[in-house]
Amino acid sequence: MSNRQIRISLCVALFLIGLLVVCFINLFPQIEIVQAQTVSKNIIATAGNNAWSKASFPVEKFIGYTSPFGYRRSPTNPRRIQFHNGLDIAAPKGSYVRNWFAGTVVKVGDRGGCGTHIIVKSGNWKHSYCHLMGRVARLNGYLYMVDRAGGIQIAKGQRIPSGIRIGRIGMTGRTTGPHLHWVIRYNNKYVDPGAVLRKMYGSQK
Repeated sequence: MSNRQIRISLCVALFLIGLLVVCFINLFPQIEIVQAQTVSKNIIATAGNNAWSKASFPVEKFIGYTSPFGYRRSPTNPRRIQFHNGLDIAAPKGSYVRNWFAGTVVKVGDRGGCGTHIIVKSGNWKHSYCHLMGRVARLNGYLYMVDRAGGIQIAKGQRIPSGIRIGRIGMTGRTTGPHLHWVIRYNNKYVDPGAVLRKMYGSQK
């Protein structure tokens, strides 16, 4: 086989490999979305209406939903497809965020793309609240998420009820505008917050 034929064969092989990678990238997100939707449907169906009636909508001065759960084009790089693991809820900067369900604060943080955030554990559920105002501080040996202007001070390990104010809408971390990035997990599997809200409203009517 001549050098020219070898080069042509290599080019064809690389082209086919690239085509397979593109097909996989396009197909894999759809598989992940279907799996997440199935998890959401099965888990939400097991929770009784009485449980959902105790839940609270997480944002005051609600404006709208700006980005749903699932794969999307990156808001900072439209050529990049990324998995959006939560629901973005827009509200004016400084609007209060409320705890969705009673539980224990298992994390307070102010680094990374999530910015200032807290994570609450309610049984098998974990719910995260990202892009809040304020910062993390250590006081008397304990970690707190502190937003002095908003009158918020939430400690890691603190037990908090449903509906309590836990922060304010900010723009910390990686964000293009003021909103709450709200993430829900059940047994560490992502659940569509939109499906949760629909079940909540259906049970609270």
